[in-house]
Amino acid sequence: MSEPFWLASEGAGPGVVEVDACDQEIERNYEVIPAVICSMCCLFGIIYCFFGYRCFKAIMFLSGLLFGSVVIFLLCHKERVLDTQLSVEASAGIGLGIGVLCGLVTMLVRSVGLFLTGLLLGLLLAVAALLVAGHFHTPGTVWVPLGALLGAGMLCAVLALQWQRPLTVLSTAAFGAAILTVCADYFVEMLALAVHVYDRLRLAPAPPLCWYSWVIVAVWPALALTGALVQWKLTAEGFSHTEVIISRRQKKVQLMRIRQRDAKKRPQSTTQEPSYRRKPTPVKRYAGDLLAPSYLQSLRDRQMGTGNSLSSLGPTHQTTIDFDYDTGSTVPLTATTPVIRV
Repeated sequence: MSEPFWLASEGAGPGVVEVDACDQEIERNYEVIPAVICSMCCLFGIIYCFFGYRCFKAIMFLSGLLFGSVVIFLLCHKERVLDTQLSVEASAGIGLGIGVLCGLVTMLVRSVGLFLTGLLLGLLLAVAALLVAGHFHTPGTVWVPLGALLGAGMLCAVLALQWQRPLTVLSTAAFGAAILTVCADYFVEMLALAVHVYDRLRLAPAPPLCWYSWVIVAVWPALALTGALVQWKLTAEGFSHTEVIISRRQKKVQLMRIRQRDAKKRPQSTTQEPSYRRKPTPVKRYAGDLLAPSYLQSLRDRQMGTGNSLSSLGPTHQTTIDFDYDTGSTVPLTATTPVIRV
């Protein structure tokens, strides 16, 4: 029976020589798919750690994608679904599909994304505290680490909704540093540190960490602190996730609304012009303005009977002068305007 912590050799002799497992060479059998995934995670970790708050929308999507994919993959791979054990490929496909949906929700709904960001920060802090406390005291039940994880996660999630900018910077820096630490752990010791953390959380016996494992552990707080400082002083300077970025379509809609508003104001301005603009007074013209004064005087004399021109016309030719309006004339007439009817 082989011990997980120490290896025994030289079994032929009466004594047993204990050899430290850290002195043995690690067998590194890298596979293509895990190596490619770790390489992509390294890129995501750098973006998280140093440009997390600057790339706010992208980070919200990646947080939802990673969280949803990992949770659903573990549930499908460890538990039986419809009385069947799913393969790794099927579990990964289901986890990726649901992770994309979770990423879209966290990207489009800001409050959900901030809640998840704070939750990740709380989980990381709780894991670090449990690892430190595990070297001094081992809990008797698994509900103790589970309650610590849920309590710290919910607390940081609520705080992230209250103080959005500083908690987002801290969470993205810490989560990006954790991703880089796991990737370094894969390339150095084939995820020995990740297995140790998983065994500690489920209260299972775990081998002690070697000196290079502690070096990898120290990388996480150093990178987290460096990433937070870089974001606070450089990449996140002068940027706010609450600013609304107006797209071209929104600009066109606003321009159309402004034009419609101006078009509605124009008819009102044309109808209000006569109220303050003075109308020109029309010029009155009379029929007498076209006749000579001497001719008008002779007509008045004939009407009053003072002249002899009426008797010289004879009985068959009579002229009647009527002072009346001329309805067929376009010139306005008055009561004193004479009209000749023969």
